[in-house]
Amino acid sequence: MQTVTILGATGSIGESTLDVIQRHPDLFRVFAITGHKQLERLVQQAKACHARYLVVADEQDYAKAHELALRYELSSEVLAGQRALEEVASAAEVDTVMASIVGAAGLEPTLAAVKAGKRVLLANKESLVMSGALFIDAAKQSKAEILPIDSEHNAIFQCLPADFRYGDLDASGISKILLTGSGGPFRERDLQSFMDITPDEACAHPNWSMGRKISVDSATMMNKGLEFIEACWLFGLGQDDIQVVLHPQSTIHSMVQYIDGSVLAQLGNPDMRTPIAYGLGYPNRIDAGVAPLDFSTLADLSFTTPCATRYPNLYLAIEACRVGQSATTRLNAANEIAVQAFLENRIGFTQIAQINEEILNRFEPTEVSSIQQIRELDKQARLAALALVEEG
Repeated sequence: MQTVTILGATGSIGESTLDVIQRHPDLFRVFAITGHKQLERLVQQAKACHARYLVVADEQDYAKAHELALRYELSSEVLAGQRALEEVASAAEVDTVMASIVGAAGLEPTLAAVKAGKRVLLANKESLVMSGALFIDAAKQSKAEILPIDSEHNAIFQCLPADFRYGDLDASGISKILLTGSGGPFRERDLQSFMDITPDEACAHPNWSMGRKISVDSATMMNKGLEFIEACWLFGLGQDDIQVVLHPQSTIHSMVQYIDGSVLAQLGNPDMRTPIAYGLGYPNRIDAGVAPLDFSTLADLSFTTPCATRYPNLYLAIEACRVGQSATTRLNAANEIAVQAFLENRIGFTQIAQINEEILNRFEPTEVSSIQQIRELDKQARLAALALVEEG
């Protein structure tokens, strides 16, 4: 019986995690769930999964969450604030933490779980994008077990040899990691019409059901860029060890190419419950509630190279990865500001990449040695990106 904390329970990953857990009441119990603004949904979840604690991220929402808890006759204890998030992520009773808070907000609670030596199911890619070496060093010191939940990194993990040595592809006979991406909803759209793209169009992903921020990142392929950075840290890779491949069907989730000419691929229907179940059950396989692929219905598996003109954000992220930690931290911050501004109809779709590029080019690389420094770089980039948004 594993005891689980879910950071970001009301998002798509959190919802899918609860779905898998409820299928296996003999294997998992929920210690705590956390959320941001969907307070009533969070209370409903806590009641359904019998969570011991319910945590809201913003302390100002405590009174409303407490009122809802009384209305639903909730037995869970209601907590609020950053410190509470970190406490339920690092509590002694907890075995496994699903880290699925979207964006930079997930850094500290995810790092708290790592420092406490938990099994961390990592769906918050921004933790590695922002803190890289600090995150990996903390995991090594605490002996935390990091299992990737993003479908692509989970696929890579499944295709690696059991004796894979971090950062040593040669020793494992590996020549390259092939990171796949669908290309989002605008893979074939006329480039001249990109300024007319609306938030609803950008959020209409053809294969995956995701939150609005991640959906926009998928449309710009910044999501793939962040995943590129994450893969470098997760597996100890250099930038030249990874090749990004467009695969519109999202059937192959990623591949590992070996020096003997073999390529191992992980396939499945585009449903996040598969990697979630893999992480929860590891090293065993458990039912995810996902139907297996029906190969008789697969009409096509196609692959192309992503175009830099169509997907400038992808190549900005790869360049930031080459520059170093301060660049990836600033780029992530700028992108969060730009995407939110786009979702609020304050800037156009193509301006997301323009703002990101401006921030990436504006600042010189900086050595990063602490979380406090990371937060300062993050704040600096956000303020600069906000100013660009205001300028229009």
